[in-house]
Amino acid sequence: MNLERSIPASVLGLLAATVPAIADESPWFEEVGEQAGIDFRHQSGAAGDFRFPEIMGGGVALFDYDGDGDLDLYCVQSGDLSAEAGTNPPNRLFRNNGDWVFEDVTEAAGVGNTAYGMGVACGDYDRDGDIDLYVTNVGPNALYQNQGDGTFKDITEKSKTGDGRWGTSAAFTDLDGNGFLDLFVVNNLSWTRTIETSCNNYNNERDYCSPNNYNARSTDALFLANSRGGFSNASARAGIQVVSGNGLGIACGDFDLDGDVDVYVANDATENVLWKNDGKANFTNVALAKGCAVNGNGTPEAGMGVQFVDVDMDGDLDLFMTHLRRESNTFYRNNRGRRFSDRTNMTGTNLTSLKFTGFGMGFQDFDLDGHLDLFVANGAVQSWKQEDRFSDDPYAEPNHLYRGQGGTRFEEVAGAGTAKPLIGTSRGAAFGDIDNDGDVDVVYMDRDERVKVLRNTVERKGNWVGFSVSGVKGGKLSAIVGASVRIQIDGRDIWRDADPAYSYLSSNDPRAHFGVGAAEKVTGILVRFPGGREETYPDAEPGAYHDLRLGRGTLVEKQEPK
Repeated sequence: MNLERSIPASVLGLLAATVPAIADESPWFEEVGEQAGIDFRHQSGAAGDFRFPEIMGGGVALFDYDGDGDLDLYCVQSGDLSAEAGTNPPNRLFRNNGDWVFEDVTEAAGVGNTAYGMGVACGDYDRDGDIDLYVTNVGPNALYQNQGDGTFKDITEKSKTGDGRWGTSAAFTDLDGNGFLDLFVVNNLSWTRTIETSCNNYNNERDYCSPNNYNARSTDALFLANSRGGFSNASARAGIQVVSGNGLGIACGDFDLDGDVDVYVANDATENVLWKNDGKANFTNVALAKGCAVNGNGTPEAGMGVQFVDVDMDGDLDLFMTHLRRESNTFYRNNRGRRFSDRTNMTGTNLTSLKFTGFGMGFQDFDLDGHLDLFVANGAVQSWKQEDRFSDDPYAEPNHLYRGQGGTRFEEVAGAGTAKPLIGTSRGAAFGDIDNDGDVDVVYMDRDERVKVLRNTVERKGNWVGFSVSGVKGGKLSAIVGASVRIQIDGRDIWRDADPAYSYLSSNDPRAHFGVGAAEKVTGILVRFPGGREETYPDAEPGAYHDLRLGRGTLVEKQEPK
């Protein structure tokens, strides 16, 4: 959210006009939230004081809390930064009853946190077979342990995972290789009401400040899980307290293919951080050396949403990040872990993104043609006046949808894929197959508006296959987070990660989903588990989800280097 860079508005308009959107015959998505019974409306508490956290929330999660095989929805509420404890409206959990009917079960489940909320992370940290929930707040966060009977227990105090700062994005992932999910929490400013200051925007009107106006960077937090279901704060031992920033987004993945999970933190107006893992959760920041701390011009940008994803299909994880308008969203191409390079110009998304501010984002093959597409949720952080203002909300912007053309090339789809463009101040976005019909749907949060639920309706260009990755611990089947799944289609290797932690403030469907085009059989199935173990699995039929279980495949023997 750095103050906008000095690209004239006339130039911005010219640049955007040079890249016409592709008009489709039919929409890609239908907004169905209200008719599905999801009546959640976000509240920021903004009342003209321009307190910095008001412009940043909130997050959403798609996760199967009750183990019935479909994705439920959790919406994070913000509220009023001045409210007394316990008086803000609660976060809400909506149970998926099938056929696009949702039921509010917040009270029964016991997850109606009333702090000033930001984001959410999901994962089975205690390996008991059900998904637990971590909520980040301005102030202490909350850890809810799933009891397996439709209810949760608040164990924040017992687990000592509350922190006390302004948490934003978070991720459950196994960082020390012991088989249990650790918790990495990204923090933004060391914010209190006493540090607020007065700032003006480019129209010389009172508005939200840049984070750099506060000079209050914070460090992130790492909680390592043990086999007894507890956590220990390892932030200092792991080395992550040596770097501070204005953290917003997180992505986890094995960028250097050495068998362990690394962590990337997108910072707002400060250098991004790439934490290289030594396999035992000791970290070194290699972002500058690896070429992904700043953009190709050497400039720190306003990092918000971020994803590790193999865009160019060469077997390693690239990076894509959303930014402030006039910066463009940025694509970092990975060269086998040796170095990232800013190749934004390769994607065809840079010029269209210059005009808007991106937050939540995700690469998915929405039309099942075998190529990744891209959805970006947009919304300004400073009021802007121009002839083509989109709504009465001065921060509202249209979202972006890009159709994948193969590899790193994308083209914009008109109206972001809906029959009528949905205009809002969009923030967190989550991606998953809500109705288990084989295509990926989208949920995103609009600041001070109703949450949007986009049902995928695009004409299918091919078939699909999906995989959950699991293991057995103590007799309980538990999802394994952070595994990479490979399939082979038409002589190509296609990799997807089974990892819910990407986008912005949100948690996504943990299944690895593939569009497979016209393929009638899915072959070459391989899983690279956290820790480096690889197993191959028999061919699979498309049009279904399959479980790839640790120890049930054929172990791939690693070749010793000569």
